[in-house]
Amino acid sequence: MLLHVTHETAYDYAPPVRTAQHMAHLKPVHNGQQQLLEHRITIEPEPAQQSDAIDVYGNTRHFFSLQAVHDTLRVVSESLVSTSAIAEPECSLAWEQVREHLRYHRAAQYDPAAEFSFASPYVPRHADFIAYAQPSFPVGRPLLEAARELMHRIHADFEYATQATDVNTPPLEALALRKGVCQDFAHVMLGCLRSLGLAARYVSGYLLTEPPPGQTRLVGSDASHAWVSLYLPADGEHGAQWADLDPTNDRAPGEDYVTLALGRDYSDVSPIRGVIHGGANHALRVAVTVAPAKEAAAP
Repeated sequence: MLLHVTHETAYDYAPPVRTAQHMAHLKPVHNGQQQLLEHRITIEPEPAQQSDAIDVYGNTRHFFSLQAVHDTLRVVSESLVSTSAIAEPECSLAWEQVREHLRYHRAAQYDPAAEFSFASPYVPRHADFIAYAQPSFPVGRPLLEAARELMHRIHADFEYATQATDVNTPPLEALALRKGVCQDFAHVMLGCLRSLGLAARYVSGYLLTEPPPGQTRLVGSDASHAWVSLYLPADGEHGAQWADLDPTNDRAPGEDYVTLALGRDYSDVSPIRGVIHGGANHALRVAVTVAPAKEAAAP
């Protein structure tokens, strides 16, 4: 599937910002499941300096600085991405076997994926997560089967409510509320998996949504998305792999998904963050459009 993605972020500042340093994660990854064919980022006002770097997780970070007074900032990322269907992952290991594999054992070979079993800035390991997850993880149950049931339960038990939480809401609070958005659903699932000693990553990206029959696609009406990627070690028949799970939509991501970046949690992959001098108050507007390339001009 060939998808065109436009992600526009705009700030209005009062009073104006005198200087600013920003970092953006807005360039989709290029891997075996998707190919980034074209990409460009436009920044207004024009930055004094800008550069790209690859972080430890393989994401592209775009740095830019603004050294002149400005009362608005507009960042537009446009990407043309070719996606493909993802093979159904397989793993015969029970979840306890995977937990033991990821634990530290003297003289045992270290698995780098173990890094994603620890607590992270947004996602602690906590008994409340274990209590919620435990019904899906009885003794001896295959890991992938258990994780899929956990995904189903989060989808069924939680209400998608855009006003219930914000970007800084702790996942334990979202767990108690049983409400939130995709970021909260992903963080709660990460908290459950990691609290059981399993490894899982936070994935940010986009999802192609279809307008109602007979209606045209509204430009800017979509939003960025988030889901979870679970680590499956080699089991003797299959090599090590990652299985993506989307608790917000109760499904495995497919060719209608675009992966933007991955990390331990949202703090590693936030679309734009920065430090500003001035601009005590600001208004933020974000508009995302994901459309088949035939409906949009390539960047």
